[in-house]
Amino acid sequence: MSHPSFSASFPVSTPISIYTSLAAFLLCAIALVVPSGYSLGAVMLLLGSVVLLIKRPALGLNRQDVLVMAVMAVYTLGGVVEAWWHGQGISAMDKPVRFLLAIPVLLLVMAYPPRLAWFWGGIAVGAMGAGGWATWLKVIESVARPGGYNNPIQFGNLSMLLGVLCLAAMGWAVTQRRRHLWVALFLVAALFGVAGSLVSGSRGGWIGIPFVLLVLFRAYAPLMLKRHSVGVLVGVLLAGAAVYTVPETGVQQRVHQAVEQVQRYASGDRSSTSVAARFEMWRGASHLIAEKPLLGWGTEGYKQGMQDLGSEGVINVHSSTFDHAHNEFFDSFAKRGLFGLVILLAVYLLPMRFFAKELGASDLSIRATATAGVLLSVTYIDFGLTQSFLSHNSGVMMFAFLLAVLWGIYSRQRKELAHADLYRD
Repeated sequence: MSHPSFSASFPVSTPISIYTSLAAFLLCAIALVVPSGYSLGAVMLLLGSVVLLIKRPALGLNRQDVLVMAVMAVYTLGGVVEAWWHGQGISAMDKPVRFLLAIPVLLLVMAYPPRLAWFWGGIAVGAMGAGGWATWLKVIESVARPGGYNNPIQFGNLSMLLGVLCLAAMGWAVTQRRRHLWVALFLVAALFGVAGSLVSGSRGGWIGIPFVLLVLFRAYAPLMLKRHSVGVLVGVLLAGAAVYTVPETGVQQRVHQAVEQVQRYASGDRSSTSVAARFEMWRGASHLIAEKPLLGWGTEGYKQGMQDLGSEGVINVHSSTFDHAHNEFFDSFAKRGLFGLVILLAVYLLPMRFFAKELGASDLSIRATATAGVLLSVTYIDFGLTQSFLSHNSGVMMFAFLLAVLWGIYSRQRKELAHADLYRD
């Protein structure tokens, strides 16, 4: 069995690696600022993966690589089986198939990894572009809830994701020769990314902020002196307080609105506020789950089932008109049954578990990639609490292809490190 020969570091300029670097840069850099921008880098990477059939590089796949690819393939299989079982046609297979298409991208990145400056730089550019554009739309053009070329929920949450990934990149940044410039860039970009979420008013993305901070603390707190850790924590709290208290951000209004709507719903008011609509959709999905817990209803069956619940007065009629449950987990369970829910949890939790093993890696570049991989799943689980995020093109494309790129980089980094250690021995 042949074993791959790894270079000492990623910056090896070949035509293929340059192409991969450009595609990885574009994956995030233009994701939210041009129509379907999240697709261009992904399509470039997919087309580039054809080189694997020509070059046939040795990949040295290990058990974790196979399991990550397997869970991506199983997610696709689950979507295809649902579409076939419930007679939904080929169009219903479109979004799940993105995970299968991301597998050759993972292999391409593993064989010909992008320059990390391009990949991380693309995330920073994407975060600044999203936050800057959202702020312009909010302040200059007086758009109540900026969404760019997406709806405000998708836009705001993906902007938050890019900002969070900028903070994950800090481990890599401090290893660079111009580390002060890189650190400054990522801090500014992180602020822009979070700002894009805040001005969009997408409250679902704010729920997970404490969990994001816990992951970042777990990864990077040991690197900071205790007084610096306290200073960072105080800074975060002060920044959060400032964002909340400044009326122009709209955050205070959105929070107060959510609290008021929860109180109204608890008192029996089922009118069509955004919070009440979600509670009603979740209640309706729960009814459907109880009737068909194993295999679910399928997309069309779900729609009809919710309409029936609305016409029977079980749930608010307005809430019965949506084609998804505005919750990834209720939606998956109702449409694909228990098997679908397990597959969804696996695609989030299995890669996250593998990435988490290197949150304390001595190699800070690997630690940065591992932190980004964990945060990708953490943020998507958060987004999925109030939105069926993978039901949208932007959501499924960004998760599937970012997972592929991050895992490809992460796997390659670990193999290079193991190869270097073996060589030293």
